[in-house]
Amino acid sequence: MKYLAIFLLFIFHNAAVIGQQVTNWEIFSDMKNIKALQSVGGGVWAASTGGAFFFDPSVQVQNLNDNFKIFTKINGLNTTSLTSIAADENGKVWLGSISGIIDVYDGNTNSFSSILDILNSDKSSKRINQIVTSGDTVIVATDFGVSLIDAENLVFFDTFFKFGDLISNSKVSSAAKFDLIFACTDFGVAVQKPGATNLSAPESWNIFRTQDGLPSNTVRKVVKYKDSVLVSTNKGFAYFTGSSFVQAISQSQNKDIVDVIAVGDSLFYLISNKIYLYYNGQSNEIFNSPISITSLDFNKNILGLLAASKNGIIQISNFNGTNTIYPNGPAANQFPDMTVDINGTLWSASGKDYTGVGIFNFDGNAWYKFDVSNVANFPSNDYYRIRAMADGTIYSGNWGDGFARIKDGKFTFFTYENSPLEGIETDPTFVVITGFGVDSKNNLWVLNYGAADRKILSMLTPDSTWYLFNIPILSGLYIDQNFGLVVDKYDTKWFYSNNSVRTGLFYFNENKTLDNPADDKSGYLSSNNGLNSSNVTALIVDRRGDLWVGSNLGINIISNTNLAVTQNNPQFRITSVFSLRQQTINAIAVDPLNQKWVGTNQGLFLVNSDGTRLLAAFDSKNSPLLSDVIVSIAIDENTGKVYVGTDLGLISFETPYIKPADSFSEIFIYPNPFILKADGKYITIDGLIRDTDIKILSLTGNRIAEFTSPGGRTAFWDGRDMEGNYVASGIYIIVAYDQEGNNIATGKVAVIRD
Repeated sequence: MKYLAIFLLFIFHNAAVIGQQVTNWEIFSDMKNIKALQSVGGGVWAASTGGAFFFDPSVQVQNLNDNFKIFTKINGLNTTSLTSIAADENGKVWLGSISGIIDVYDGNTNSFSSILDILNSDKSSKRINQIVTSGDTVIVATDFGVSLIDAENLVFFDTFFKFGDLISNSKVSSAAKFDLIFACTDFGVAVQKPGATNLSAPESWNIFRTQDGLPSNTVRKVVKYKDSVLVSTNKGFAYFTGSSFVQAISQSQNKDIVDVIAVGDSLFYLISNKIYLYYNGQSNEIFNSPISITSLDFNKNILGLLAASKNGIIQISNFNGTNTIYPNGPAANQFPDMTVDINGTLWSASGKDYTGVGIFNFDGNAWYKFDVSNVANFPSNDYYRIRAMADGTIYSGNWGDGFARIKDGKFTFFTYENSPLEGIETDPTFVVITGFGVDSKNNLWVLNYGAADRKILSMLTPDSTWYLFNIPILSGLYIDQNFGLVVDKYDTKWFYSNNSVRTGLFYFNENKTLDNPADDKSGYLSSNNGLNSSNVTALIVDRRGDLWVGSNLGINIISNTNLAVTQNNPQFRITSVFSLRQQTINAIAVDPLNQKWVGTNQGLFLVNSDGTRLLAAFDSKNSPLLSDVIVSIAIDENTGKVYVGTDLGLISFETPYIKPADSFSEIFIYPNPFILKADGKYITIDGLIRDTDIKILSLTGNRIAEFTSPGGRTAFWDGRDMEGNYVASGIYIIVAYDQEGNNIATGKVAVIRD
């Protein structure tokens, strides 16, 4: 127990130090999928699956997104999967979510408060379906009932789980107070009995069903129209008479009313993406949307009629729907694979099996999407894997249509029709490419998910000649579910398969003879010969040439991959990363210091170059990460920026782990002057070459401190001397030099003791 405590203390100390060096977190969110709208003044708030935003059309636009105030987990929200929104009379905006968290934004103080009562409850489903305000009360319709919150002090003062003879914890899709409280369910409408005060008692509610005049028991929403209470159902409308319901608006009978809003004497309602206006006893279709619409809102000042859709807010100007409103962002909140090119542009694939939306990238300022709508001959949007090469070329694998090459902004597509690639056994035209690699001769290698001709590895030479290879170890077996292609420094190709016939890690080397299969080398590794698990999930070759193998039971390291070429029955040296044992590994990325960033189902981990030390651990509780499930990781080695794709979206942060300079030109020291406090802050020394030695000297030439840089472009000094004491105020000389002493750079820093 004592040793465990010491180990945990060591980990927490390391995490604290690393945490200070991880800065400038930023969330990149697709906010087009709008769930609810709320007009405030001349603008509109939107609750989306990627966070919230406020659009103000009166703002003069100079830069991208100037019209928008964007809110995510970085600047106040506790969650970005929002479902509902409302504004009260005191300037607060209330945001509901799938998880039950209610975030409250106070526009007067520009700050957020969070209400976690529902999140922390024992309810199995905590989704908030609607929020409405009524004076100083906020009414919350949830998947288990109705809650009332004091709008001033944000405290729950009542929750109703049982309405009349309805089953307890019935889902309430909409609730509102019009003298009496109305709750809409899938089993009718619950209405507060006149004079009832103890609404927690089931007998305080009347239940109205089809026998009481409703067109259906599936009631969607309740609104006040003129002087009457109107409910919408999946079979039309009905008015409340006080003792029963009367069906209304005959043109809507037997139609599913998705949403309805009342604006003065007008009623706008939504049926199957068509918006109707009911006025003066008549209904007319005023807008037919080509995309799915989920809710409506009306802005009386500037914007007019608005509709929430999966493609943003539709502003229905003169009922033409010509303007779509949403902030610039990624094309979707799904990042199955990412890569950073030589220019620092982030590229992302999007999905498979009809979930993909194409390929998208981020150049540091704006997001761009490439799909069937804007790229000629784009075969489909299901691009699932992506890889940037050292020459700037991007390759992306499609789920069914081969792969794309993107070079100098031009797309070239390789499919069943124009290449020798064959698809899966049941449909040879369905070509799924799941991995890319380049060997020492700049040949492109592609991995086939499952090739009908059994040739799952293919090579394309720089002069556009194709070679296809059988894997000897498979002896003609049909193996699909092949993923994770990497090429090591000996030109051995490694990949894994999830096929039940032979699950595990494979390798192949053609032995530099493209037309002589007799000397090809191949092999197979599983839990039977050293791996933690045969269920391999991630592969990467690090800067030393070691192969890191992620699985559902942690990480193994193979450090003598040369044996794949030099021996017929190699005995690989396989070690395990102790700190990540039992973790399900989804992604591994290598930074310029050869440290490994590891994505799991329990968060993001950083381990040192050989995996012997866990340096940091981040999850959704101790960091702005959107989710604990890390799907992909990409690193810009020239800036130290790390991009982390989760199952709920993308986040980035900056690190000091930057690619070292090729030679000394000038070193930059900051902050300068350095205010020395006992707060763990550091002086940064930037502009270093790999493995720089550093000396700190006084003006008289006395050696104050000496250390070696971590290996990248930056190093850090904490202001202590060699005995661990903080130095006195004064000017200090920093000398940086390579290990041979041939390259030297110097600088000065002023240290001020606080």
